[in-house]
Amino acid sequence: MTIAQMLSQSALLTLLGMGVVFSFLIIMIGAMYLLHAVLHALKLDKEPVQKEVAAPAASTSADNGAVIAAIAAAVHEKLS
Repeated sequence: MTIAQMLSQSALLTLLGMGVVFSFLIIMIGAMYLLHAVLHALKLDKEPVQKEVAAPAASTSADNGAVIAAIAAAVHEKLS
């Protein structure tokens, strides 16, 4: 097998591989668009609204104070 034959065979194999990948990407994009259309038609693309329960403001400030005190104590102990 000559160098010219090997180069032509490698070029053919390269183009064939790139064609397979390109075809797969086109099919995948088409499937994604089709899935989007189906989900939109069935109204399954909307997220349900969740009620959020608000935590009492007093507990969060007390928790923050306790965390700050613990950090300050740890830093003071490390420096001592």
